[in-house]
Amino acid sequence: MSGIEPQAKDLLEEYLYSGHGACPGCAMPIVLRTIFHALGEKTIAAITAGCFGTISGTYPASPIRIPAYNTPFPSAGAAASGIRAALDVKGDRETTVIAVAGDGGTFDIGIQAISAAAERNDDYIFICYDNEAYMNTGIQRSSATPWGAWTTTTPPSDLKAQPKKDIVRILAAHRVPYVATASIAYVDDFVRKIRKARETRGFKFIYTLSPCPVGWRFPSEITIRLARLAVQTRVFPLYEVEDGERYTLSVEPEGIPVSEYLKPQGRFNFLREGDMERIQENVDREWERLVRRF
Repeated sequence: MSGIEPQAKDLLEEYLYSGHGACPGCAMPIVLRTIFHALGEKTIAAITAGCFGTISGTYPASPIRIPAYNTPFPSAGAAASGIRAALDVKGDRETTVIAVAGDGGTFDIGIQAISAAAERNDDYIFICYDNEAYMNTGIQRSSATPWGAWTTTTPPSDLKAQPKKDIVRILAAHRVPYVATASIAYVDDFVRKIRKARETRGFKFIYTLSPCPVGWRFPSEITIRLARLAVQTRVFPLYEVEDGERYTLSVEPEGIPVSEYLKPQGRFNFLREGDMERIQENVDREWERLVRRF
C-alpha cells in the first residue's frame, strides 16, 4: 500500500486558495482541496459548468494552482479523454488527468460522455461532487435529488416523487477498474481512495456527497457533521468496487436513524406523515441490497 496511504506532510501544499467565492459552509471546496492535496501538482483537470466551474473559471484569475480546462456542461468526460490522449502521445504517463463535475454534469447532462469514456476504459479519474440539485443555477432538482426533497422545481405541494439515481451501480456496470464512494468527514479514507485511483490504470470514478447549506437549508457550521451522518445513517455508505464485481466496505456505519440526518435540513421540512418512515425503509432496503455484494 506504499504510495497510496496518506502522509500528513503531503497534505500541506495548497492548490486551492482562499477567496474563491464559494458559499460559506460549501463542502465542494473541501472536496477539491482534499483531492488536490492527494494528487499534487502533476495533475490536469477538466472542469464542467457547475459550482466548481463557477469559482475556478472566473476571469482574469483562478483560485486553483493546477492546469485546468473549463468545458461545457455535457463535456467533462470527453474533454478529459482528449487531455489524456494528448499526454499519451507526448509520452507523459506521470500526469494525472481528472474530470470534475457536480451531479448535474454527472447524473444528467454529462452521463453520455462519462459512459463512453468508461466503455473505452480511458485512463483518468472522474470525480463527482454531489450536492443533489442544480445549485449554482437556482436549486433545481436533478436525478440525484433524493425522494421527498424540496427544490425550486419541486415545491411543497409537489415534492420529488422519484428515487435518486444509483450512479455507482451504473458506473460499476461498465466493469471499469475502480469505483469508490468517499466523504470529507473521513479524510484518510478519501485520500487513500484518490491515490488508489491514481495508481490504477483505466477509468476510475470517485463519488462524494457534497452538503450544500444554501440548497439543503442548514446552518453552514454543520457541513462536516451532516457528511458524517450521511455515512453513519447508511444514506451514503463508503465502499469500493473493483472491475465491477469486487465490493469492499470501507467504513462500518453505526446505523443511526435516518431522521438524525434529515431533520437538520430544511429541504425535508415538508415531509408528510409517514414519509420519514418510508425513507428509513428505503435506506434499510438499499443497505441490505448492498451488503449482499460484500
